[in-house]
Amino acid sequence: MEQRNEKTNSENRKPKASYNRKPKRTYPRPRPDRPFTNIDDYLEDRDRKYGKTLRDGETFAPEDGEQEKESRRQDGRRGNRSGRRQGRTSGRRGKDIGARPDAAEIAEELPEDENRIEGRNPVTEAFRSGRTVDRLYVQEGLDDGPIATIRRMAKKQGTNVSFVPKERLNAMSQTGHHQGVIAVVASYSYATVGDILQKAKDRGEDPFLILLDGIEDPHNLGAIIRTANLAGAHGVIIGKHRAAGLTAAVVRASAGALNYTPVAKVTNLAATIDDLKKDGMWFVCADMNGTDMYDLEMKGSVGLVIGNEGSGVSRLIREKCDFTAKIPMRGDIDSLNASVATGVLAFEIARQRGI
Repeated sequence: MEQRNEKTNSENRKPKASYNRKPKRTYPRPRPDRPFTNIDDYLEDRDRKYGKTLRDGETFAPEDGEQEKESRRQDGRRGNRSGRRQGRTSGRRGKDIGARPDAAEIAEELPEDENRIEGRNPVTEAFRSGRTVDRLYVQEGLDDGPIATIRRMAKKQGTNVSFVPKERLNAMSQTGHHQGVIAVVASYSYATVGDILQKAKDRGEDPFLILLDGIEDPHNLGAIIRTANLAGAHGVIIGKHRAAGLTAAVVRASAGALNYTPVAKVTNLAATIDDLKKDGMWFVCADMNGTDMYDLEMKGSVGLVIGNEGSGVSRLIREKCDFTAKIPMRGDIDSLNASVATGVLAFEIARQRGI
């Protein structure tokens, strides 16, 4: 007799296989060891762990145990069971883009004695003037018009170009305004007073010099060098003591004029004035109690003396000058910025000289 299956279709179905599914493993987001109030402190802590050089001449050694932990993490990545490559690769070279840079690449820095030019216009003018650029650092991802022009100039000169992250440029920058490009050039060498006089002789013009008595602000010095170039001055003379030198901030503020206007540094500004007087030069200094500049005849071989931002021209230098010039003003304040005062007087001299 046929035996009838009393089970329903649902009961006859095979039970579904039960899989022991493990929950997806999640990794906590890495957090710093301690709270930070700003990004600079965080970057400093991160660089200390991995041995990266943060600032010129300041190398942070890895903390105890951090180097060993990083080595184990790297070994774990190389021994991945799946055999898959970690991160994306860059074409035929097979370089792992997602991997951490090599230790040598992280520790690379600019030596302290290297002269850096920062900013797009100063770097462009350095190439145009024929200066030898040893190395060019460009921010990754920047390829606009000015950057493309700088890269073409670098290629034409055979300059080694490195593309680095913005954080790297920030760490190398001395001014904080690199605009995505930093060039390493041979250090600017100071000219001599004789070189400046020879430049005027080669042009067939009477010497026109600007002498600075204690200008301490690099931005003022750079702006004065720029003004000197545009007003037709043959050079700038600065003192050795208590005065700004040719730093990266000065180079940037001059907007490339430093490549065309020689700057001489002297030990004794008063003695330099005496020597130049023997060559037939006369000097006028800026002073609030002087003669109206429109009433002075400032032609021939002339030297314009500008004093310190706060105290003005020192007593000794003022006594060495032949005249004192005052800029007529009608405002409520009684003084001008040193670089602005230089521009007003320098262009009045240029007007009288017919330049």
